[in-house]
Amino acid sequence: MTPLERVDVLYHELVVHYHEAEDAEVRAAVKLLLVAIDELKRHGGAGWAGLVRDYLAIAERDPDRFDRILQGNRTNAPSPPKEDDSFLC
Repeated sequence: MTPLERVDVLYHELVVHYHEAEDAEVRAAVKLLLVAIDELKRHGGAGWAGLVRDYLAIAERDPDRFDRILQGNRTNAPSPPKEDDSFLC
């Protein structure tokens, strides 16, 4: 199981934890986001916020590329990277 797949499992566990809430999926995602931002802030150096903005920009402007980046991190099977995916893979 890849690290991203392990995070997916944790996300689903959090959704189960918030099962009574109307927005359980959002609550679970926000918890993971808060932890990720905190860790990036502590360990990511001066460019941590830029890295977050870069990922957000890709998710907003090029959802297909964002999906390819996620898929590339979810599987252990090698897949040939596309030229524009090399930025954050």
